[in-house]
Formats: sequence, structure tokens, C-alpha cells
Amino acid sequence: MTSPRDIVRLARPGDWTKNSFVLLAFIFWLANALRTNGADGTDPSSVAFAKASAALLAFASFCLVASGFYCINDAFDAEKDRQHPVKCRRPVASGAISPRVAVAMGIVLLVAAFSTALAVGHALVAAIALYALLQLAYNWGLKRIAVVDVMTIAAGFALRAAAGAVAIDVRISLWLVLCVFFLCLFLGCTKRMCDLVTAERAGSTWKSAAEYRGRDELQWLLGVSAVITTLMYLSYTLSEHTWQLYGARASGLALLTPIVLVAIHRFWRRANDGSSDSPLDALRTDRVVLASIVLFVVMLGVVLFVPQVVTVLERVFLPNESAAVAALSRR
Repeated sequence: MTSPRDIVRLARPGDWTKNSFVLLAFIFWLANALRTNGADGTDPSSVAFAKASAALLAFASFCLVASGFYCINDAFDAEKDRQHPVKCRRPVASGAISPRVAVAMGIVLLVAAFSTALAVGHALVAAIALYALLQLAYNWGLKRIAVVDVMTIAAGFALRAAAGAVAIDVRISLWLVLCVFFLCLFLGCTKRMCDLVTAERAGSTWKSAAEYRGRDELQWLLGVSAVITTLMYLSYTLSEHTWQLYGARASGLALLTPIVLVAIHRFWRRANDGSSDSPLDALRTDRVVLASIVLFVVMLGVVLFVPQVVTVLERVFLPNESAAVAALSRR
């Protein structure tokens, strides 16, 4: 008999943390709104409440659609998962839940996802539909092509970030989308490495669907994606776009780059150790990951929302030259 615990495990609520990318657009919109403080004549509190509600509903929609595909994917991948020393414990692979029940549960969750998105608007429904099509393409063939498989996963996360902007009716930042894409490309490669190392240590014959050619290929991908991710974040913080939005606060964002580098290195090390690639597990078991992420979030809040930070940054650092030149050219 299927137990409630197995149903919860099948939905993988621990992986819902991945959908936090949906909230990024709202967080940065809120920081900019507090800086302008209703300069456009609108009531900041009422607008913020409406956008927060839309962002949370978008977050819930992606949690539901992600869990729906987890259920369906586990049903179709059960035979292959049984060959992996860790994935064999999944509810369908272990026999705790039948493939038919898993597919039925997945369909119910997908319907719930579209219903929740509809409460926000048709644009979010379209974003959810595009994400669903991306998942179908991944399962029908893209997951069997090396590099393309992790790029598809990264595109799904970039779509989450874009959908968060769509949900609160703001223009999509290309910088935000690209930063999310390359970060998740790196995390996708860490997952592939983690799966490979775990299987090798257990003496399993399991291979990823894309059949990467061993650790060397994955190490190269990890290195390239880690460098691009770090440089993309730093380039974003120093860009004219960021200085136009946040002024001197952009310098504070740039100063957080070392924390980003520490977190990226730690996930690389966990992948090579065969540790769990789950973000929730990393937060629970790795003190360095937990400390770096907590510190980044706290410092991000300080940089974006504490008024005195602007005064300090303006006194210490020179203004962004590209932003200053662009401002003069428009006069």
C-alpha cells in the first residue's frame, strides 16, 4: 500500500528550493522600488503586496509543475534508476509506488500548476506551458545528448527567473536570465559528476543517459561553467544596467563576488566527493555551503535595503565610469 510518506518523497519538496529563482525579479524590483519610494505617484505598499502575491503564486506554480514531472520521470526511469546505488531508493524504483500511480499523481500536480498560474495571468500560464514543453523535449531525447542535457536543465531555471518577472509585470533583465542560466549550467554539471562518482564508488554499471566520457569531460565542463558563472555575476554588478538601477549599491553587489566563488568551489568539491547534489542536503550537511549562502543573502539584503550603505559606498568608491559616460552622452 502506498504510504503518504512515499508520496511526499515522490514529489521531492526538498527540491522546491530550486524554484526560488522565480522570486529574484521581485526581490530586485522591491529594492529598486524602495530606492525610488513611490516617485511615480503609486502607493508603494499596495503595489508591493500585489506583486508579492503574484510572485508567490508563480513560485507555487513552478513547485507543482516540477513535482509533476518528478513523478512522471521517475515512473519512466525506474528501470534505469534501479541500477544506481542512490537513485534505486526512489519510491518508484524501490517498488514503494507503482509507475501508474506516479504518472497519475504527476498529471494531478500539472493540472494544479496550470490552475495556480491562471490565477496570476495568461502570461504565466504561457511560461508554465513553455517549461512543460522544455521538460517533454528533455525526456524525449535531449537528455541523451551530452552538454545539451545540462543546457536544457539550465534553460529551465532561466525560464523560472523570466517567469518571475512576467508574473509581477516587469521587463525581463537579460543579465538576470544569463546569470541564472550559467549558474544552473554549473550546478547541472555538478549533478552529473556526483552521479558518476557515486556509481563508480559503488561498483555500479550505471551510466547517465547522455553517457559522458568519464570524469575528465565533466571536469572540463565544471571548470568552464564555474568561470563563466563567476565572471557573469561580476560583469552584471559592474554593468551600466545595474548602476542605473541601484547606483552606488552596485559596488556592494560586486564586493560579494568572493562569496559566490566560495560557494561554487564547495559545490565542485562535493561533486568530486560524490556528495548529494541536492541544495537542501548541501545546506543541511555542509557548513561552508550554509555559511556562504546565508552570508550572501544577509549581505545582499544589507546592500540593497540599508540606506546608510549608499553613503559609505559613495565615499569609498569611484562612480561607475561606463554609467557616468552614458549619462553624459544623453545630455
